[in-house]
Amino acid sequence: MAIFGRIATIVAVGTAILFAGGCGEKTENGAATGPMPAFQGESRPFVPDPSRPALPDLAVKDRDGQPVALADLKGKVLLINLWATWCAPCVREMPALDRLQADLGGDKFQVVAISVDRGGLNEVQPFFEKAGVQHLPIYLDQKMASMKAFPLKEGLPLSILVDAQGREVGRLAGAAHWDGEEAKALIRHVMAEK
Repeated sequence: MAIFGRIATIVAVGTAILFAGGCGEKTENGAATGPMPAFQGESRPFVPDPSRPALPDLAVKDRDGQPVALADLKGKVLLINLWATWCAPCVREMPALDRLQADLGGDKFQVVAISVDRGGLNEVQPFFEKAGVQHLPIYLDQKMASMKAFPLKEGLPLSILVDAQGREVGRLAGAAHWDGEEAKALIRHVMAEK
């Protein structure tokens, strides 16, 4: 009989926690219900940042040399990717980012692939053409300010997932299959947040 009493106590406590909102719903930062899906890159996992820091004040240039501030993209979930044409993992990853933008890109999501090539458009445009990249806009950071704004510990590429409020959700160092279902589940989870 004592075992049934313990089971009843456990069920009662569990029910109270659920009704109090302790298992899911939303975090203080407005995260979607349920746990954030895990995602593994080629060599490292996506690492969530529960503190959700605001994006740094950073502006890069578009293909026409016009400034684009990351703050201007607020309202969309962003996957910011720092990359270069001389970085082999970056080159390998770029087609997946292009397919991700083709699949999910729009009013609620955008891939922001920021090239840190010193040669700027003269290096990036031919690379995009050769690699068949068709869906990603060109963003240039010849002064490498983005590498200071998002310090690199493991090198390029570095991908930073940002919520629609302009806060860092987490990051992944190294290449990843961003067009895969696990990556899309992670991104859709952030897109579903209120």
